[in-house]
Amino acid sequence: MTNIRRRVKLRDVYDAVADPTRRKLIQLLAEAEELPLHELTAQFQMGRTAVSKHLAILKAADLVKERKVGRETRYRLNAEPLREIEDWVSFYTKFWKEKVARLNHLLQEEEK
Repeated sequence: MTNIRRRVKLRDVYDAVADPTRRKLIQLLAEAEELPLHELTAQFQMGRTAVSKHLAILKAADLVKERKVGRETRYRLNAEPLREIEDWVSFYTKFWKEKVARLNHLLQEEEK
């Protein structure tokens, strides 16, 4: 994957998880193996069309997979793209731990 395509893909994942409704959808799908649209919609105070639009954004970021079972569409989480967010956050976790450790060291030196 080229760097440009990789950046677009990353942006899609970050954009997808930026919305609280989509984060809730991800949580619901993480807690279940797979769910049909009507069960997902029942968890929100919005209609099927609105939930479907959120699912489409999650699908575009490859966070959700779907499959047809008869006339019903069932959705499941594909958590793999979330690893990129985890990697990004873990960098800053390390950064802040180092900053706090340095601050603690400085404070201990001042106390002496």
